[in-house]
Formats: sequence, structure tokens, C-alpha cells
Amino acid sequence: MDFESALGSLFQPEGRLDPYPAYDVLRAHAPAFQGLDGRWFVTTHALTSSVLRHPGLRVTDATDYDRVWPDWRENRGVASIVLSMLKKNPPDHSRIRRAAAATFTARRVGAMREVIAGQAEDLIKAMPSSADFISAFAYPLPIGVICALLGVPEADRPWFRQRAADLTVVLEPISTDEEMRLADAAGRELEAYFVDLIAQRRRAPQEDLTSALVAVHDEAGAGLTGEELLANLVLLLVAGFETTTNLLGAGIDILLRHPEQADRLRSDPDLAPAFVEEILRYDSPVQLTSRYTAGPLELDGGPRLGGGVELLILLGSANRDPARYRDPNRFDPDRPNIQPVSFGGGAHYCLGAPLARLEAQVAFPLLLSMLPRLSLAGPGERRDRLVLRGYATLPVTTG
Repeated sequence: MDFESALGSLFQPEGRLDPYPAYDVLRAHAPAFQGLDGRWFVTTHALTSSVLRHPGLRVTDATDYDRVWPDWRENRGVASIVLSMLKKNPPDHSRIRRAAAATFTARRVGAMREVIAGQAEDLIKAMPSSADFISAFAYPLPIGVICALLGVPEADRPWFRQRAADLTVVLEPISTDEEMRLADAAGRELEAYFVDLIAQRRRAPQEDLTSALVAVHDEAGAGLTGEELLANLVLLLVAGFETTTNLLGAGIDILLRHPEQADRLRSDPDLAPAFVEEILRYDSPVQLTSRYTAGPLELDGGPRLGGGVELLILLGSANRDPARYRDPNRFDPDRPNIQPVSFGGGAHYCLGAPLARLEAQVAFPLLLSMLPRLSLAGPGERRDRLVLRGYATLPVTTG
């Protein structure tokens, strides 16, 4: 595969099924290079780590959208993302992040271990002998966990799956008019749901994340505006299970294709943290993120760029960089110092990363011990996405 074919394949459905051969070609070409449309691509682990933490880089925010798409607020799927902390720069990002972090605490996440284990055991016991792993486990576990955190009633949880799938197309660099229409409809329905839930929690606060965020908003000198409260509740729900579903699906696929490693984890659950880090590295649930230069700057070991330049950061490529990991295309949970960039880095490091890791660390040993004959029943179907990589379906048998 030559350089031009490799780059073009990332923007074709066939290439997105397995982007790693293309990443190898692009990474060998240069740590950073400019595409024909003027955007720069970042490919290596070292440069990715530097770029994610560089103070001279920013994310696209509402001001940027106002310039290029004045009517963006009319698409409520787009608005839900742009108004959230995901698309904020300092000082607004710092303010919102502090407010969210004050409620989404390590203590709150750590206290979810028993909830996660209980939900996982129930799902495993209910799994039929032939099942789609995504529908039977990888979706309901993280949606159940984030809904428990947010205080969403159990009966409402299945309703979120298609709406979240429709909304997350906003994160992709390429989308169709129909996909954007569905994102708008999903955004409107999710906003309406959380408007009602916010009103309920104002009347009767509970011990959940929604009540905590509403309290932050309602305090004098609030850390969140009304539209920010709404947008970040939508973000927490969607991001709270979308990437974890991808992590669980990819992880069980990898483990079942490496039965000797699955046996190790089955017999020693304490290995779970290292296994999860290697799964995140080997097949990241988030493959790409982007930044813009706030002004002229020179990247460490990279080019000098002008202001307003977009960088597409290939996280999946960085995680398979042979300069950082020996034999990177081999799944090896024993490799030393695994530091995947799958959850980003710097100020925008994923707030929910500890929860996603905890869910996977609890889930995989339980799946392997409770279902010792779990096996793949055929090839899975990948979702056609460049940014969010995961399975739409993954057939398994439980024996």
C-alpha cells in the first residue's frame, strides 16, 4: 500500500474496517504531514502525546462554528456536543470541567464497583446460548452503569441506544445529510428527556450525578449555565457508554481470539488492569481526535505551523507506534509501561476514563469465569466510523 492509497483508505468504508495497515504506512511516511485539503495528520506516539498537552492548541468551539455554520444551533445534536465541555476552550472549559469533576469524583466512581459487578453477573446469567454480545452485554452494562450514576430509571435505558448512536455521528469528520437529520432528532429527544429529569431533581434531589450537577448550577455563582448543564448531561450519558461499549466488544473479541491469554485472565483476575490497558492500546475505541493552532507554533519534533491549522491526531496509529511499543501489532498484556492515548490527554483527557476502565476490569474476568466456554460464533459487523471504532454486532456462543 502506498502513501496516497493509505491516506485515502481511512475515508472509505473498506479501509475503516481495519485501519492499522494504513496507519503503518502513514507513520512510516512522517510523524506529521499535510493532506491535500490543508489539514495536518499526526501519526506517532511521541508527537501525539505532545500535541494533546500543548497549550498552544485548542478545540473547535462555538465561536468557530459561528463563523463557518451560523445556523449550527438549529441542529440539536450538534448543539449538544458543541455546548458541552468537549468543545470548550479555557477559561470556559476549565470552569465547566471543575464543576463536572467536583461531582464525577473518584470516590463516586470507585463506589460503583459492586453495582458494576452485580449488573454484569445478571447480564451473564441471562445471556442465551447464542447471542449478539453487543446487545446482550456490551451495550446494557455501560448504559446501566451510567444511568445508575445519573439517576435514569431502569425502564428508560433501552430507549437511549439508537438515539446515542444517531447523535455521535456529529463527532465524525464525514457525515451525510440524512445522518445529520437523525442527529438533530436524537439531540432534541435527549434534551427533552433531561429537561424533565432536571425538573424532577430540582423538586426532589437524590443521591445521583444529575442532582449533584443541578445543585452546582443552582448555587450562587454557578459553575454551569442552563444550556451547559443540559449539554453536559447529554454528553455524560452518550460518552458514558458509547466508548465503553466499543471497549467491551473489542476486548472480548481480542480475548477469544487469544485463548491462552483468556485462560490467564480467567485464572488470575488481578491481571485485569494490564489486560484492559493493552486492549485499549491494541484496538482503541476512539481512533481520532482533532486540535487547532491558536497561533503560529512549532511542534516538538514536527513542523512549524501557522495559526488556525487543523491537526487530525490518529490515536489508533500512535498506539501501534513501533518506536514506543516493540512488536506493536501483537496483543501482549505483559509488555512494560503501557500508556495508550485512547482517552486523549492534557486538559481534555476523558473525564469518564476511570469509569470505563473499571467496568472493563470487572467485566472481563466475570465473563471468562462464569462462561468458560464462551466463544465467537462468526465474524462481527463493524460500525462504519472513523472516530468511534466498535462493533455493531458480535455473535457469540456460551456453550
